[in-house]
Amino acid sequence: MGDSDDDRTPRSGGGQAPEDHPQRPTEKEKGKEAGGGILMGRVFGVPVYVAPSWFLVAALITWFFGNQLDRVLPDLGGGRYLVALFFAVAFYASVLVHELAHTFAALRFDLPVRRIQLQFFGGVSEIEKESQTPGREFVLAGVGPLLSLVLAGVFAIALLPVESGTVPGVLLAGLMISNLIVAAFNLLPGLPLDGGRMLRAVVWKLSGSPMTGTVAAAWCGRVLAVAVLIGFPLATHMGSVTDRESFTGLESLTDALLAAILAAIIWTGAGNSLRMARLRERLPALNARALTRRAVPVTGETPLSEALRRANDAGARALVVVDAEGTPVAVVREAGIAGVPQHRRPWVAVSALAQDLADGMRLPADLTGEGLLDHLRATPATEYLVVEETGEIYGVLSTSDVERAFIDAMARSSPAPGSGP
Repeated sequence: MGDSDDDRTPRSGGGQAPEDHPQRPTEKEKGKEAGGGILMGRVFGVPVYVAPSWFLVAALITWFFGNQLDRVLPDLGGGRYLVALFFAVAFYASVLVHELAHTFAALRFDLPVRRIQLQFFGGVSEIEKESQTPGREFVLAGVGPLLSLVLAGVFAIALLPVESGTVPGVLLAGLMISNLIVAAFNLLPGLPLDGGRMLRAVVWKLSGSPMTGTVAAAWCGRVLAVAVLIGFPLATHMGSVTDRESFTGLESLTDALLAAILAAIIWTGAGNSLRMARLRERLPALNARALTRRAVPVTGETPLSEALRRANDAGARALVVVDAEGTPVAVVREAGIAGVPQHRRPWVAVSALAQDLADGMRLPADLTGEGLLDHLRATPATEYLVVEETGEIYGVLSTSDVERAFIDAMARSSPAPGSGP
């Protein structure tokens, strides 16, 4: 179902947390981003995608709702599937409105939104940063279900003057009920659902610790997953005792499969939320100063062999090209050095292996955590010049070093098999 997101963790009834990465692709790829799906347009400046899985769900909704229409409106014939298709599109339009509520709230709180995606079990609003306060977290999570309830009320009011046995009546009733289900499902108190985010905000407020709120809401999500797995098939068979229908029937198998999918999505989403919270705790360890390779300044015409000798004598591991006034103008690419054979190095000038310093390739030595990752994402490069507050050269930061440190932080944020959160 619909939901919101913070710190690149999709808030969705069916969302998984995508892997964070120092050089994440941007939206400039116009719908060709991995996993993005089809770009449908932009709302509030945020790209809206439709995942390929949506078409499967739309087909299933069309099929099942069309079969139900045959009982209510038998005179429609094959046209019932066109009506069912309209319902599927209108339902996901309601989900999009749900997601837009999250997006609008996030933008009002100055939280950048990467994209909105309509997918298998609803939608995902991928918000790039975490809410700064539990109050904002509560509002950000709550506006989606609230708007779904408002939509249900609008459809209920529109239904009043319409006859129940007509196509408009059936469609309005279906949209009213479906929006009520979306709101109720997302208000369940467990991550990654909106209700879980609201629970997290409450526990965060009471305990003063966002991590405590995440742990509590994640475990509630896991309990909820088990409850859905067991309770959903049982609930669908309550009241059907007179049918003496076996649990091995087609409807029973369908209910069990749906329950298993929902439970797996909730369980996985809760675990991902917990893992990302642990990762956020360890992000401050990503320190530009600690990861930077000390560098020696050399002029562009210096032979590579001589530059490497100076670096070796100084205990440095990187080279910075400076002009006649000593101002840094480029960094020497590590891959370029490795590609020059030993016997050629006296004849190759370092300028031939250097990358000019573009905007964003200078970063302060005291940059840490998410600030460091955001900087690297904004200006992708292989090496960066790290400078002190005074502008003095501190060294060169290699993206590969940041990636290794990030992967290590992710590994330490994941508990060993069999351990608790």
